[in-house]
Amino acid sequence: MEHGQDPERGQPIGRRIFLGTLGLGALGVVSAPLLQRGLEGFLGEAAQKDPTGLTGLLPNGGGFRYYSVTASVPRKNAGNYRLTVGGLVDRPASYTLDDLRALPQTRMVKDVQCVTGWRVPDTPFEGVRLSELLDAAGVRSSAGAVRFTCFDGAYSESLTLKQARRADVLVALRMQDKDISHHHGGPVRLYVAPMYFYKSAKWLSGIEVTEDVEPGYWEKRGYDIDAWVGRSNGRDDEPTT
Repeated sequence: MEHGQDPERGQPIGRRIFLGTLGLGALGVVSAPLLQRGLEGFLGEAAQKDPTGLTGLLPNGGGFRYYSVTASVPRKNAGNYRLTVGGLVDRPASYTLDDLRALPQTRMVKDVQCVTGWRVPDTPFEGVRLSELLDAAGVRSSAGAVRFTCFDGAYSESLTLKQARRADVLVALRMQDKDISHHHGGPVRLYVAPMYFYKSAKWLSGIEVTEDVEPGYWEKRGYDIDAWVGRSNGRDDEPTT
């Protein structure tokens, strides 16, 4: 999840480290690609150990903020990653990372808008259209929604079946023209282009077809279930489409 954070997690980062990171941002050191990647990794690790949420206020070179709702998230790779598709389907399936890479890929470039206000313009995402995985599974007539679970063990999201079948909803494998990193929710995440970024669940591990929408992690805490950019959560941001 890239927009909010559970305050009860981990240990705080040291004051000297935090102030040092602020200094790096102020000096623009991240302009060098190698240093930028290093800072991205540092902020990702620090955010998972910072219960104050202060690291989430720091943009990295790509403009994103790092957040998680758990103290730590296991790492997955091509050897141990699995995405399951089940629920109200005729043909449940389990996909490896190589399986997903072998399917037809869709690339789109759109703005990413967080419900907390920050936006990253013109962000490329690539992956498999969610509708293709649903079609392959054979969705039953009683289905009305899709629930997503994540291998952080805590986060979940849902879409109506109609929303899930949109052409701009991806099971994403690449972001910003490279494989999705662990800190950005890799190796596989959901990408729901026209909605606020909390709908684009990180560390995706399960797709379950259900009868009705089940409120996700942040909807249970007050955010809108239908999270259209500029038309929900009391915000008037410009649409990302």
